[in-house]
Amino acid sequence: MKKFILCAILLLGITTFPIMAKERKSTTYTLHPWFGKRIAYIGDSITDPNQGGGQVTHYWQFLADWLQSTPLVHAVSGYTWNHAPGLIDELNKQSGQDVDGILIFLGTNDFNDYIPLGTWFTEKPEQVQRGLAGKEYQDVRMHRTLCMSNNTMRGRINIAMAHIKELYPTKQIILLTPLHRGYAFFGEGNRQPDENFPNERGLYIEDYAEVIREAGQIWSMPVIDLFSISGLLPMVSNQLLYFCDKETDQLHPNTAGHQRIAKTLLMQLQALPCTWE
Repeated sequence: MKKFILCAILLLGITTFPIMAKERKSTTYTLHPWFGKRIAYIGDSITDPNQGGGQVTHYWQFLADWLQSTPLVHAVSGYTWNHAPGLIDELNKQSGQDVDGILIFLGTNDFNDYIPLGTWFTEKPEQVQRGLAGKEYQDVRMHRTLCMSNNTMRGRINIAMAHIKELYPTKQIILLTPLHRGYAFFGEGNRQPDENFPNERGLYIEDYAEVIREAGQIWSMPVIDLFSISGLLPMVSNQLLYFCDKETDQLHPNTAGHQRIAKTLLMQLQALPCTWE
């Protein structure tokens, strides 16, 4: 019976995950659609290799181990959606089209910088011709145009998505919602309240996460909702074991937190193609 169960597990490609970073070992998921792929990661400090001072194993490092994938990381602490086009250009300059899938993990700093949410479209009346039942008609209807503004969250996303769709029209592009936010103090002048306080515009972090979800509909892109499904909630004191410092940094995940993100992404990505070849 034990042999039968073991064979079934191997056939399904299921295995156990390492628990702590010091116990990490390469785990092969040969049936996973993202196995062996070149995966680009666009982001802020959560993705930045420099965050954690070399003491943190990042989510993309776990995925590289488990999927034997090549991570192409373009992320800088403090970056917002306004920086996305520049990061995408860096990816294109360094890797060209030699990339399979692209994950974009931004938004928490737009909240902290109290960027207005804005609108997806502007509208104005225009004449339009239509045909119905063999007859031609000319109407005046509202016509919408994507709002391209660096000054709003939705405008920034529109600019970045138009740019990446132009550069990578055949690639799989996936949006990630930001994580929940706990208290953080990084020195005088950089004190960030927890998510139970709104930003200076009276908006909460979930308002910015919702914009990312909307972007998936506007731009026909999958969204992996880490805000909802990662399980990381620094507002619960017992969950601070997933974050860098219980007193001063309840914002950045530690290795255990990144592993949890990586496990979530591993399972979510299994339902999405990386390429269409």
